[in-house]
Amino acid sequence: MDTIETIRNRRSVRKFTDENISKTDLLTLKEALLRSPSSRGRNHWSFYFVQDKESLKKLSESKADGSTFIKDAKLAVVVCGDENICDVWIEDCSIASTILQLTAHSLGLGSCWIQIRNRNHSDKTSSEEFVKNLLNIKENVRVLSIIAIGYPAQKTIPLDYSKLEFDKIKDIC
Repeated sequence: MDTIETIRNRRSVRKFTDENISKTDLLTLKEALLRSPSSRGRNHWSFYFVQDKESLKKLSESKADGSTFIKDAKLAVVVCGDENICDVWIEDCSIASTILQLTAHSLGLGSCWIQIRNRNHSDKTSSEEFVKNLLNIKENVRVLSIIAIGYPAQKTIPLDYSKLEFDKIKDIC
């Protein structure tokens, strides 16, 4: 699948089948992440590949709303950056998260981004604190997102070309 076709057809998937992700595809996802660009080549990010069913269930509780479907995914990738190494960790981790989703789609997998940074698990605990405690992530490492991945349980429909908001683009010639 070429890049523009991947972009055209990728949609968020929140319902997954029980089919396991192959070791080859897992390795491809890892490679894609490690090939993601990072500011000044610092490679400050780290990625937690969570496949254990109990851990997936716990991660599905990371936010008060919008994360429950993680429990049905076959994989959750927690995307982190070290803010002491790179001041643009948010941007670099966002790029990696997007590359992961596009790679997953190119492999026939579905995915959905779960925002963790600046979200709450409860009134007393942030989503980031919850995930860091669950996975024993170091203090200086920040959690940006979780990408839920698995085989789609339903077909998604690409956004129609006619619905693209071309008025958002300003041509300066």
